[in-house]
Amino acid sequence: MRTNYNDNNYLHLTVKDDKPLLEFLLDSMENTSRTKIKSTLQGRGVKVNGKVITQFDYPLSCGMKVAVSRSKQNAEMFKNRYIKIVYEDRYIVVVEKNVGILSMAAGHSSLNVKTVLDSYFKTSRQKCTAHVVHRLDRDTSGLMIYAKDMQTEQILEHEWHDIVYDRRYVAVVSGEMEDDYGTMTSWLKDNKAYITYSSPYDNGGKYAVTHFHTLDRTTDHSLVEFRLETGRKNQIRVHSADMGHPVCGDIKYGNGDDPIGRLCLHAYVLCFYHPITRRRMEFETPIPVNFRKLFK
Repeated sequence: MRTNYNDNNYLHLTVKDDKPLLEFLLDSMENTSRTKIKSTLQGRGVKVNGKVITQFDYPLSCGMKVAVSRSKQNAEMFKNRYIKIVYEDRYIVVVEKNVGILSMAAGHSSLNVKTVLDSYFKTSRQKCTAHVVHRLDRDTSGLMIYAKDMQTEQILEHEWHDIVYDRRYVAVVSGEMEDDYGTMTSWLKDNKAYITYSSPYDNGGKYAVTHFHTLDRTTDHSLVEFRLETGRKNQIRVHSADMGHPVCGDIKYGNGDDPIGRLCLHAYVLCFYHPITRRRMEFETPIPVNFRKLFK
């Protein structure tokens, strides 16, 4: 069950009868217009059991917890084609990153998530900056956490493996996967050209463990969920290539199979204990539509 965050920015409601989400909100918020409720839904201001829901006819059942943002401030103040803010409090911000943007500045590149968030914090008069805790490649999309102060960043950095208890990616890989489930293990080490090499034996690199679950397949492609036990650089891309089914659109480790013109890797589940409050925080984004289209 997704967590219901108890902060003052949300109105918290409990579902008494089974009904669609919009109907429930109209019944529960008598002085609020249908237009305003729909706008709050579209602005990602409604959570059901802690998960952001934008679908107005989302089916609710008795006992579910619904949280409605008291202000659409974030949705109104923050609009960016590369980033969506999924969750924010005084300590952290969780974003969904699009392809084509770096996690942080590298060299002369100005387009990065940290810079965009810092600009948003300044505009919204927040006295903080975004601190990078973990990274996604420029061409990988999905969920990321940024700390809003140095103390929170230090806690996340030093206790990362205790705090983050579930990280899952979904990928379209080349070819038809033979197995439904499995685990890949190897040692990963970079060469001087920053290519990550995989070895079944200790090569002085870092030990990496990736669990996989095949969600769908055709003769040409497979939709695979990867769960990281270790978070090494390029881990999924290298392990996927090791299996003979590289991630589609991967210029570095792929085989040229590029069905949708992008690296087909998306960080879609991120679950962790809040670094300050220790509450369970669970986030999940939909599998990208253009991934799913390949399996219709």
